[in-house]
Amino acid sequence: MVVLGIDPGTATTGYGVVRSTGPGLATLVECGVIRTRARDPLPARLKEIHEGVLELIARHRPDAISVEDVFYSKNVRTTVVLGHARGVILLAGAQAGIEVHEFPPAEIKKAVVGTGAATKEQVQFMLTRLLRLKAVPQPSDAADGVAAALTCCMGTRLPKMGRLRA
Repeated sequence: MVVLGIDPGTATTGYGVVRSTGPGLATLVECGVIRTRARDPLPARLKEIHEGVLELIARHRPDAISVEDVFYSKNVRTTVVLGHARGVILLAGAQAGIEVHEFPPAEIKKAVVGTGAATKEQVQFMLTRLLRLKAVPQPSDAADGVAAALTCCMGTRLPKMGRLRA
């Protein structure tokens, strides 16, 4: 099973592709970020994120997409803009007919570290252990995408959006 994990953001969207070959057997295939320019208008940035996710889907042919759910910020504008980024990511998965799973940040931390209150550093440390990596995936947004993918591979069962065929 191949899972594309995504940590949404309008400036930087982190992603990680993880292949699971059985219980406790997962390998990192690729990770990185999709960056947009802050001076570009929001519609252009969303288009860039959407196209980047579609390109990742075409390259890796994932069986599922795992997306970090919205966290609620004190800044309502930040939360709304993040929702736009998530929307184009979910749309890309639906267009490709891929099962999409959404995980709140605390559930990702719990799956990877064992506690929903884990720090970023604890999550990154466990990613290196679980995936037998020599170094933490960089930048941190990419590590968050890897953690989202790994959560799905580990069989965490949460509500999902469902499978759609294009």
